Amino acid sequence: MAASDTPIVQIRDLSKSYRRGSQVIPVLTGINFDISRGEFVALMGPSGSGKSTLLNLIAGIDSADHGSIRVGEVEITSLSESELAHWRAGNVGFIFQFYNLIPVLTAFENVELPLLLTPLKRAERREHVEAALNVVGLSDRMDHYPAQLSGGQQQRVAIARAIVTDPDILVADEPTGDLDRVSAEEILQLMDRLVHTFQKTIIMVTHDPRAAEKAHLIRHLEKGELSTN
Repeated sequence: MAASDTPIVQIRDLSKSYRRGSQVIPVLTGINFDISRGEFVALMGPSGSGKSTLLNLIAGIDSADHGSIRVGEVEITSLSESELAHWRAGNVGFIFQFYNLIPVLTAFENVELPLLLTPLKRAERREHVEAALNVVGLSDRMDHYPAQLSGGQQQRVAIARAIVTDPDILVADEPTGDLDRVSAEEILQLMDRLVHTFQKTIIMVTHDPRAAEKAHLIRHLEKGELSTN
């Protein structure tokens, strides 16, 4: 399914700096960027270019110095910390390079974690978890612990956890960075299916040109400024 013409993310004049002692270090400068609903975007650039910072700003886990970010109908740059936490829980799924699974929990229990913050009853949570694990092809591994799974399978569990609340946006920070080539390709195919079959919007930071090739749009960050590929 093609991406919609209506932007789900609208970024205007966005800037971000960090302080190191008395020194102010600019990370992002005057970013303007639209992302369409159902689009798969790759952010590339050298280390320190600001791509992970931009991802964190879009996901509402960092705050901008200047400018605005609108996701859907919500201008997230105007939300309080508690409002942002509530918004993130229902609208953003996170996929990390090192999976961030809890080793003492089974695959099922790891995927269930985001749902524990919702009013869903136990039977409803189980239905959602089983559906998410089915999407990633791990219905037969739901009782396994992370140590009993391969790296690729652990990342699939992490993706199931990211989609279990049915968020509009998935943010992925180097999702294939810790995987061998075969597993990485399988994860990228899964992400592509989430876009085309389930109309998810994916924003991915990656250093890997092969991973970026799966995206609809590649944007490069260089010294805090955004350019088109």
